[in-house]
Amino acid sequence: MTIDARTREAKAIEALICDCDGVLIDSEAVAAAVLVRELEARWPGTNVAPVVMPLLGQRIERVLAGAGEALGRTLTAADVDAIRHVAEAEARQAPLFPGVIAALEGVALTKACASNSYTEVVREVLARNGLERFFGERVYCADIVAKPKPAPDVYLAAAQGLGVAPGACLVVEDSVTGVSAARAAGMTVLGFVGGTHVGGEAHARELLEAGASEIFDDMTTLPARVAQWLHNTAVGSH
Repeated sequence: MTIDARTREAKAIEALICDCDGVLIDSEAVAAAVLVRELEARWPGTNVAPVVMPLLGQRIERVLAGAGEALGRTLTAADVDAIRHVAEAEARQAPLFPGVIAALEGVALTKACASNSYTEVVREVLARNGLERFFGERVYCADIVAKPKPAPDVYLAAAQGLGVAPGACLVVEDSVTGVSAARAAGMTVLGFVGGTHVGGEAHARELLEAGASEIFDDMTTLPARVAQWLHNTAVGSH
């Protein structure tokens, strides 16, 4: 998309909304490794990774259900609960992406976090990594809405909580699921592909096809990218 096209499309940006897993913390690869390990232990002889990886970004329960459907296997409710708790526990310890704190400090917009995870988990991750000061109470997760991503509910809840129109929100997402959700909410999306779970150029293409306006892999460039969008929308409003 050209700068001119962006300017025509964009509305005045008032808020930055970030996903958590795969955007703030490099946790998707950790969670994926747990899911593969736990499923292969329960389903000996199966090759789980090829069906799990494309489902990342969805709720863990949905990833497990999707893997079962693809492989013709089933899990008990107890299995699903146990796997989810192990995955969440290990993912909570994942490191921040390099440059995240400086990037958030460098963006002079109201910020919110919108995640497909559980509120308790996300708040703990933000607190452990010193990110609470950027998001405060502006944390919106799938357990407070009717439908998780790829439905737009979480992002619409974030816009409502921020008191801004969905079209005034700039979102950072790392998955097709998340990009689809934000676009369905009417928001502009920057696709982040800096995670260790990201599989090369194919993933970037998938995010663009899902509706991301641009792709980046270095979190330190986020303030400049946001500044460019603010400039574009200011120009487009005249």
